[in-house]
Amino acid sequence: MRNTIPDIIIAIDGYSSTGKSTFAKLVAREFGFLYLDSGAMYRGVTLRAIESGFVREDNSLDEDAIIADLPALDLHFERGEGKTLLYMGARCIEEEIRTMKVSGLVSPVSAVAKVRAWVDAKLRSFSEGGRVIMDGRDIGTTVFPGAELKIFMTADPDVRARRRYDELLSKGQAPVLEEVKKNLQDRDYMDSHRETSPLRRPEDSFLLDNTHMTMHEELVWILGLIQGRFSLLDPPELSC
Repeated sequence: MRNTIPDIIIAIDGYSSTGKSTFAKLVAREFGFLYLDSGAMYRGVTLRAIESGFVREDNSLDEDAIIADLPALDLHFERGEGKTLLYMGARCIEEEIRTMKVSGLVSPVSAVAKVRAWVDAKLRSFSEGGRVIMDGRDIGTTVFPGAELKIFMTADPDVRARRRYDELLSKGQAPVLEEVKKNLQDRDYMDSHRETSPLRRPEDSFLLDNTHMTMHEELVWILGLIQGRFSLLDPPELSC
């Protein structure tokens, strides 16, 4: 029996707006993990492509230009205010990567094989030698297929659309619910059908459907999972 959670990697995959990042951040805070947001990395590449003119007027991509720019692109995580933030050079881009413009282009950008290889290499280097939790769409299948604990998150499509809509409203944007829902549907399809590292549930993952769950219930769920998988004698108490 163990007294503490071992140094493991937790891989969280799932559909858009299932609350993967929120869940992963809470787990990181409660149990002392380093949180890495793989989706933020792809959004960072997408933001760079937009700002650099690598996205054409018809929203098609200049893939060669995006790939050629990768060696000069400095995307990295820094800890700040109790959370992990994404920076492009010295500039924090956490808010800028969450816009509808970036959301509408992140799936085709992330489907570029050389972009995925670049991001995967970055994520592996960030996670060396520690207790890490990471969320995305191919973490348990491609980035960390040997992760000690894999979770696949899902929720009702209408619930996911409302969550994303409310998130955008809270950030001062003016979303249209039907457009948000269509964006999620399009991203689900593209992510599940792309040629390189498509979104799919790892065979050895645990399914978390949080359609009707509170965040506290999700934390209780994973605490029980960790306690059972790693034989914790004295599991940590939740603060929320």
